[in-house]
Amino acid sequence: MVLLSGRGEPGAQRAEAALWESGLPWSVVRASWFNQNFSEGYLLGSVLDGELALPAGPVPEPFLDAGDIADVAVATLTDPRHISRLYEVTGPRALTFAEAVDEISRAAGRTIRFREVSARDFAASMEGHAPQEVVDLLLDLFTVVLDGRNSAVADGVQEALNRPPRDFADYAREMAASGVWRV
Repeated sequence: MVLLSGRGEPGAQRAEAALWESGLPWSVVRASWFNQNFSEGYLLGSVLDGELALPAGPVPEPFLDAGDIADVAVATLTDPRHISRLYEVTGPRALTFAEAVDEISRAAGRTIRFREVSARDFAASMEGHAPQEVVDLLLDLFTVVLDGRNSAVADGVQEALNRPPRDFADYAREMAASGVWRV
């Protein structure tokens, strides 16, 4: 069994404990924030609108490409050397949300701004655009996970795959070339 987990969230820790106590052969892949949240997920609309307003301050996050997560998951499912292993997977460098948005803006060739807002203002902006459970989850991630505990870059991708993780700038250039951020 392979668990895709988070980095330090209480719910993720409970899921990991349940897996370890299950008696099943296991691997855990603890992942940082996904790059693809900017191109496929809940942040895409804001990128297209030209402004991301998030309750995320100057705390850096080592954004991770979902392809790297998938590659690590496949390796853990298909190679027995990964049984009973925990891989903390991150991108190769930590960026603040403002820095990530700047990279997207450069790659897309248009101005996209980042604006820090309060958790309350963020929740209000999400009202009617997402179910309350999703809003609550996002608020939890922004207020609990982005407290600095996950700012360190980890070597799980290199350890599991014998190659470095994909850099955020490479992801931004590829997504810009695909047209996903074109308005």
